[in-house]
Amino acid sequence: MKIKEAIQKGAVSLKMENIDTPKMKARLIMQFVMQKDRQYIIVHDQEEMTQKQEERYKEAIEKIKQGIPLEHLTHQKEFMKLTFFVNENVLIPRQDTEKLVEEVITIAKPKKKVKILDLCTGSGAIGISLAKYLPDSEVTASDISHEAIQIAKKNAIYNQVENQVTFIESNLWENIPKEKYDIIVSNPPYIKREVIQNLDKEVRQEPIIALDGGWDGLTFYRKIIHQANEYLKFQGHLCLEIGYDQKEDVIELIQEQKTYETPICYRDYGGNNRVIITQVK
Repeated sequence: MKIKEAIQKGAVSLKMENIDTPKMKARLIMQFVMQKDRQYIIVHDQEEMTQKQEERYKEAIEKIKQGIPLEHLTHQKEFMKLTFFVNENVLIPRQDTEKLVEEVITIAKPKKKVKILDLCTGSGAIGISLAKYLPDSEVTASDISHEAIQIAKKNAIYNQVENQVTFIESNLWENIPKEKYDIIVSNPPYIKREVIQNLDKEVRQEPIIALDGGWDGLTFYRKIIHQANEYLKFQGHLCLEIGYDQKEDVIELIQEQKTYETPICYRDYGGNNRVIITQVK
């Protein structure tokens, strides 16, 4: 079978299962199977696949239809124009989260050197991206999951910031040294527990520990907001990703503390409320 024909058949098969962006996923699977980039697949779309390549391609298409995320097959995800290794032990970085990173970069750039703490780092996408785009920064990244920390370390090496990022295995504040940071950033688990079973089957393949925000989705925000001021310098920034419907709840939690300035909410590129930023008074 030719590459072009296989992609067309794969896309139709995915579309029949109501898989999002079937054409793009069919092509990305082909790139993975052929171990070639997008340009090669386009230019050589009349090339005949070997039988083994055909079999691998069909197997991958079937896995996608079963709800396995594409990124769990390819083990790659682009974020902030960087490449990250991902598997079933970490949340797949979302484009929405790039807004959080961009806002932190905006805050940090005017400063000469910044100390940043990235809580719930997962694959390390946030902390590593900040280290890459803020070369004078000093980043500490933590996660409760040992497996996640190992993946984040691997990603730091791949993106050549391993000397800039310190990794700590910690249940939120448990093992974080009592230091003062310029910025604390976090994309914590924020899905309501009862909602998780209703999520898309691809999302349900991701680690439950990275999704479950407690009965109301706010468990981690309470713990982070309650203690972040102890770890922030005067006028240090707390930067949080939120769910599209959590703006009022998270702002209320911040205002209850009375140690923070009035929070500001930013929308992502899809128009949803996505980032809340405040400062220590």
